[in-house]
This record gives sequence, structure tokens and C-alpha cells, in this order.
Amino acid sequence: MKEIKIIKNRSDIGAGTRGSDMGIDAIEIAAINEESNYFDRYPFEDVITENESIYNKENNSFAKRIENVFNQCKRLSNHVKVNLQEGKFPVVISGDHSSALGTISGVKAANPTKRVGVVWIDAHGDLHSPYTSPSGNIHGMPLAAAISDDNIDSQINDVDRETAEFWERMKNIATPGQKVLGEDIVFFGVRDTEQPEDNQIEKYGIKNYMVAEVRHRGVEVCVNETIEKLNECDILYVSFDVDAMDCDMVSYGTGTPVPKGFDQFEVIEIIKLLLASKKVVCVEFVEVNPLLDMKGNKMAKTAFQILNSITEDIEKL
Repeated sequence: MKEIKIIKNRSDIGAGTRGSDMGIDAIEIAAINEESNYFDRYPFEDVITENESIYNKENNSFAKRIENVFNQCKRLSNHVKVNLQEGKFPVVISGDHSSALGTISGVKAANPTKRVGVVWIDAHGDLHSPYTSPSGNIHGMPLAAAISDDNIDSQINDVDRETAEFWERMKNIATPGQKVLGEDIVFFGVRDTEQPEDNQIEKYGIKNYMVAEVRHRGVEVCVNETIEKLNECDILYVSFDVDAMDCDMVSYGTGTPVPKGFDQFEVIEIIKLLLASKKVVCVEFVEVNPLLDMKGNKMAKTAFQILNSITEDIEKL
């Protein structure tokens, strides 16, 4: 039976909207309201944060608070690495999605000789770099850093030297260079991208199972194809951004909601089938923002429903 370690990373400094740092507490409140002792059953670790950096005067609009996000990812990477080395299964619950770079870096550091595949359940591709980002929010950049590709061919921003240096450091967290090959990423539900990201998706042949395709062909068919596509990968990391779900059907309680997404039952089935491959070593939940939830605590409640549903499958690994 796999021992689960919950890693709580209450950081939202990579996002454009404040509040996802409260997502973990909102999920815990949802569990309490369901009369579940979920968060008493498993040991946990809190990652130290730098959320106070949001008060800093921002000098660079192309990679906001990059020094602090770098520190956060480095910290989270270490938590993930140590738990994997101890034979545990890290369930990472983070604020904004910039954290994924830390998690992926930790997975790679604990498995330096293994090929890491990524299944990205999200409305967004998060393949921007400081050179291409229209917003400068680093939660749109973790995969670019993980594959170590700045996408200079699509450059729109003139990045200063200090930012460029921090970006290089971000690409080298925990282990030098590339953590994941671009072709070892599969998307589920991505439906809001910009042209620079589309260029990267095409360049690496990243398969994107959009919601309509999953519903038409069936979750099982699409996940089986994913496992086959990532067949050369030794281990998998699953990243779930709650904005992969339909904001009208579920909730707007996330920083960048996008309509026409999955429902929670589809997400549960996707993750359960991935876990059944026995290759998944870490899952991460991100971007629950209770400050934006117009339905009480609906997004956190739904995220907890998914987390609770997949936990038994993790324990069987």
C-alpha cells in the first residue's frame, strides 16, 4: 500500500489574480463540511511561501515576481524530491500553477535516470516564456521551463538581463536542464491558448484531447492512447488545474475560468485510468480560488470530491 504525503503549497504569486493561496484551506473546509476526516488521515508538509512579495513594486512586466517564484519552485521541488526518495506518493495541493515547475523538477531530481511524462489537465497550455508571455504571469510558463524551450521564434517581449538570468535558473532547478521532452506531454481539455503556445504544440506534436473529442470517443480510449503515446516514459506526473472544468457547470472559483470544460466525473475517470497504468508517481491540484467563487465554496468542494475519489486508487499503487 502506497503511503501518501500531502504537500500544501499556499503560494499564489505566479498568478495574475490573488486568492489561490487560500485554495488549500477552502478544500480542507469542504472536507470538514462533508464530515470527512481526509486531512487527518494523511501526514502533510507545509511549504514556506513568499506571498508577501505581491506588495513589492513590480519592475518587470514580462515575468512578474520571478525571483520569488523561483524560490518557491525550488522549495517545492525539494519537498517532492525527498518524499519520492522516501518511497512516498506526493499529493501536491498548490495555489497557482507556476508550482508545477517545482513539482516536475522534484520528480526529475528523485528519478534522474528516468524519463518523465506529463499529463496536463487544464484549460491552458502554460507553454509561454518571458519572451512570449502577453501577461507576464508565471503560472502560464511552467511547461516552457520544464522543457527548457524559450520559443524565441515567437518572441514578442524584450526581456532584461536580470529576468533572463532568473529564467535560466528556473530552467535548472534541482537538476541541470530539461526535465521533460516536449513530445512527452499530453494535454486534456486545453482550449485557451495564444499563437506562441500553438507554435510549440505543433512543434512537439503535443496531443490535446479536447473536451468534445473525449466525450465523442470516450475517456477510456483517450487515456489508453495517452498511455501508449507515453509508453517510453518510465514515470508520469499528473497536473490538474481546476479550470479544466466547465466554469458555468461547476464554478468560476478559479483565476482564469474558461467555459466548455469537463465535469468532475470526467476528470475523476481520467485520473483513475492514468493511475491504473502504475506509472504515476505524483499528482498535483492547483488554482482553486475561493475569493472568485460565486457559488459559496463550490470549486473547492468539487476539487475535494475529485481528490477523495482518486485517493483509494493511489493507495493501491
